[in-house]
Amino acid sequence: MEQHNKSTLTEFVLLGFPNVGHVKGWLFVLLLMAYLFTICGNLLIFLVIRLNVALHTPMYHFVSVLSFLELWYTATTIPKMLANLLSKKKTISFAGCLLQTYFFHSLGASECYLLTAMAYDRYLAICRPLHYPAIMTTTLCAKMAACCWTCGFLCPISEVILVSQLPFCAYNEIPHIFCDFPPLLSLACKDTSTNVLVDFAINAFIILITFLFIMVSYGRIIGAVLKIKTAAGRKKAFSTCASHLIVVLIFFGSIIFMYVRLKKSYSLTLDRTLAVVYSVLTPLANPIIYSLRNKELIKAIKRTLFRKGEKTSPVHH
Repeated sequence: MEQHNKSTLTEFVLLGFPNVGHVKGWLFVLLLMAYLFTICGNLLIFLVIRLNVALHTPMYHFVSVLSFLELWYTATTIPKMLANLLSKKKTISFAGCLLQTYFFHSLGASECYLLTAMAYDRYLAICRPLHYPAIMTTTLCAKMAACCWTCGFLCPISEVILVSQLPFCAYNEIPHIFCDFPPLLSLACKDTSTNVLVDFAINAFIILITFLFIMVSYGRIIGAVLKIKTAAGRKKAFSTCASHLIVVLIFFGSIIFMYVRLKKSYSLTLDRTLAVVYSVLTPLANPIIYSLRNKELIKAIKRTLFRKGEKTSPVHH
């Protein structure tokens, strides 16, 4: 009987943003503008850091890797969201849905690890300044970044395998803006408590452990900064960490509420809202936060953008 009820679904329907009606066009324009700004902003930061030798330091190395990661992180979901806003047939193949879920979680986990590595870098720079150059070498930075990507892409494999083996019923509408584990589990024809438990354990380990490590690092950083005697010294020391801390709080604040829970879902509206925050708004905000709060990066961007004009200007004399 169980085998008879098992469905061989070949595609799902992504409901996306329901009940948008006549504002669907405006939503498409806003989402497209946000995506283009995210691509241009993160690509600009990545190229500026790579092209300016003065920015070839561990801190900016990690910032460039984060910007590069955000390019792929948004590419896994936003283009499909845009296509579904224009299309009447909002379908995605079963394999495509699993691939989207895998890459989205892989890149998300990689970002968790990368933000942790950035916190460790700031901890060494402020709390161990004399040992910092000897410890945080170019080789170590490259190894840490590679480790973040490798661990991130290994983490969701077991979850994807477990979901791929679930029987799905005839109902194939996913009440979400992209494929993800919670909405997929809600469509299964059997008890998914094991899947929910595995998801919770993996997400709790990745998200809570990395977030705890970051908070401990910043606790020590704040303690070290407060010991600096001059106000100007304290401001300069903490300014190098402020941008990273803001990104951490926005990103982890949304994914903790979304993924570290034993229920499949709290409410569809809440899930969609949180999904927009960590899949669209956080990658959009990163270039703004890092550029506006970093004078050195702003100067490097201006030098890069106007370098051609500076080189050609003597010809007119």
